[in-house]
Amino acid sequence: MPGSEVSKPDIQTRNDPRWALVERIAGSVHFKTSARLSQFLFYVADCAIREAPDEATEQQIGIRVFGRLPGYNSSEDSIVRTHARLLRQKLDSYFAEDGANEKILLEMPKGHYVPTFHPRELHTRDGHGQAASRMEEAHAATPSLAPPAPARVRRRIAMMAGVTAAVLLVAGILIWHPWRQPQLASSSVEAFWHPFLTGEPPIVIFSNALFSGNSISGLKYAAPQSASQASDGSYVDTYTGIGELASVYNLTRLFDSHHAKFILKRSLLVTWDEAAVHNLIFIGSRAENPSLRVLPETTDFTMVAAPDSAGFVNHNPKAGEPAIYSRPEHPLTSDYAVLALVPGVQPTTHILIFSGLTTFGTQAAVEYVCQPENAAELLKKITGPKGDVRPFEAVLETTIAGGVPLATHLVTIRIH
Repeated sequence: MPGSEVSKPDIQTRNDPRWALVERIAGSVHFKTSARLSQFLFYVADCAIREAPDEATEQQIGIRVFGRLPGYNSSEDSIVRTHARLLRQKLDSYFAEDGANEKILLEMPKGHYVPTFHPRELHTRDGHGQAASRMEEAHAATPSLAPPAPARVRRRIAMMAGVTAAVLLVAGILIWHPWRQPQLASSSVEAFWHPFLTGEPPIVIFSNALFSGNSISGLKYAAPQSASQASDGSYVDTYTGIGELASVYNLTRLFDSHHAKFILKRSLLVTWDEAAVHNLIFIGSRAENPSLRVLPETTDFTMVAAPDSAGFVNHNPKAGEPAIYSRPEHPLTSDYAVLALVPGVQPTTHILIFSGLTTFGTQAAVEYVCQPENAAELLKKITGPKGDVRPFEAVLETTIAGGVPLATHLVTIRIH
């Protein structure tokens, strides 16, 4: 990799039986398409075998594997942490499939970058005696290894989109990985939200539009191309809508009730290296959520805006459906929102989109799927014959009174 400093291991490392395992892993189908992860694996495995944990810190890995400049801010640049998470997933896949018969396991404990080697627990039909004998052989082939160095304390400060993940998203390399409704779900809400309430915390990304001007002279939306210039001080990026605030509040209650957590980020501070390996929840329309514009648009219902109106174009109207769902301007008595469940970048990740024409529509959409009767209605429509939940796009309509969304109902839905 240009800019990296990964060197070949010395002869003592190459003769170590653990290195042969590393080479088998790197040569498997799980790593053949990811040269960067293979380099990562080779580098940290070499450090482990040489018992040099001080060379496998986040800073050193960033410099020697990913070509970062010495002294780079690893708190703001999460490339090592992101790839470490991917590496752990690839290792799990290898030992569950190609390496199911390996006598030695290689693992990278969470919070550390130095891998550990230890014997796999082997069981045979010949009884405990032979199993113990094989365990001893595995131990004999596994030299002792010093414990990994403590992980560096890291602050969670995000940066703007990473090129690699953004390219994947724009190119539309999205694979749907269906999930089944959990049999023991206590409610329809839990069944609908299941993949977001379990496993790694999802990232909740709320609207964070870019404005020009100031609070004295007045604010107006900045052109989309101005996002790359936001750091020069001439733009304002510290506002969001009241509907987005209410949406985060509702999600907090939902996740707390299920003892789950999420990561909250405003749109202009999303790190796509990290977002690429998480489930994502977008709150707010493409017009005010810049990171949502990195994703391909929804295909059935897309937002259009004019100086005096806004609406969702219905690209494939069914009988009796309008070609566009538009809100009234004055007074604002109703609003529309698109609720969509689409594939994530990784095969096992998913993306939820709550996109209102106004901030009220966004709030109404989030509230809608936090209510049991509405979640049950949705599940009936999006659940396949085998219990698999399918991706979809839906249009919701809500009535507004006193600046508050009231009754919300499902207008139409498209199953993908």
